Amino acid sequence: MVSFPNLLAALCLAQTANAFTTTTTRFSRSLPLRMSTVENNADENLTDQGLLKRDRYVATNRFAVRKDKGPKFEARWANRKSRLSELQGFKYFHLMRRVTLNEDGTSDYSEGDKSDGSNMGNYVSFTIWDKKSDFSAWRKGDAFKEAHGGTSIGAFMSTMISSIKILQGAPRPAFYDGLLVQAVTPDAVPETVDGWRNVEADGIINLPAECFVACNQFFVPSDNAAAFEQRWASRESKLKECDGFVAFSMMRRDTGGKGHGVVPMDKVTEPSYLSTTIWENRAAFDAWREGTAFKKAHGGKPPSEQVKGDASTSDAKPPAPLWSKPPAPIFYEGTLVISKPEGA
Repeated sequence: MVSFPNLLAALCLAQTANAFTTTTTRFSRSLPLRMSTVENNADENLTDQGLLKRDRYVATNRFAVRKDKGPKFEARWANRKSRLSELQGFKYFHLMRRVTLNEDGTSDYSEGDKSDGSNMGNYVSFTIWDKKSDFSAWRKGDAFKEAHGGTSIGAFMSTMISSIKILQGAPRPAFYDGLLVQAVTPDAVPETVDGWRNVEADGIINLPAECFVACNQFFVPSDNAAAFEQRWASRESKLKECDGFVAFSMMRRDTGGKGHGVVPMDKVTEPSYLSTTIWENRAAFDAWREGTAFKKAHGGKPPSEQVKGDASTSDAKPPAPLWSKPPAPIFYEGTLVISKPEGA
């Protein structure tokens, strides 16, 4: 049973979303991408600590959804009111469910296990803001209360009871500075009604996947943070040339976020950096991973061509790692996509 104080804190970030159309966002290949660059360690691109200045602010909330409750959880997001897309500084949103990848190109929902805590984050809300101040203004405003059932005691109690039935424990917010952002301009964006998607959700069948999200989790000690960021800033990226690419961001954990259920970051189990690439679908991701763009970015052959012990899988000796343990990939299907006309 979730305690009232914990649930109260959780609800503050648990339901940002509402009703959507199933239109898939399409993206133009002919328009230029926005990409942050760091040239010669120019001071104007760095903070006083030598870190990259943020391009975007990313707010996430991780949920542990109970067994077989995924469709109900998605429907709760789809069937609530929200003015999200009309708010100052909003850029992009999707709700995503964690998946494991099968060799045949399909994906299976990764529910996780409550006994070892791996169920946390089987669903994640993902919102990109232009500035941190835009996110803060939303969280303190009336639109936040409306989206989270805070307009009346009756609405609040209904939301609380629903959470107990669907979630295992309180959600966990996590906030990030978005670095080295790349994003295409969409050919079209999903239709919204009063700031939110308009899509039917019956609570029985999962909502259709509207994008595919590939992440890599990096556990980087603070002493290595500046060098880690510079290494990423100086690498060659061919993502903008790949069909189906939507957006990329290297996300640096903002441990200074407070309130609304935020707890201190566990440096052992939680990554300090998260590379996040959004694709139109799984096929686009697979095509990139098997193509020359992957080889150029990673200094080796595509996964299907790699042979254990073959020195030719890398064009040069890789630099020494800057993390405390090997990176860990994680994948999601995204649904209920909302995008600004200019993209993320």
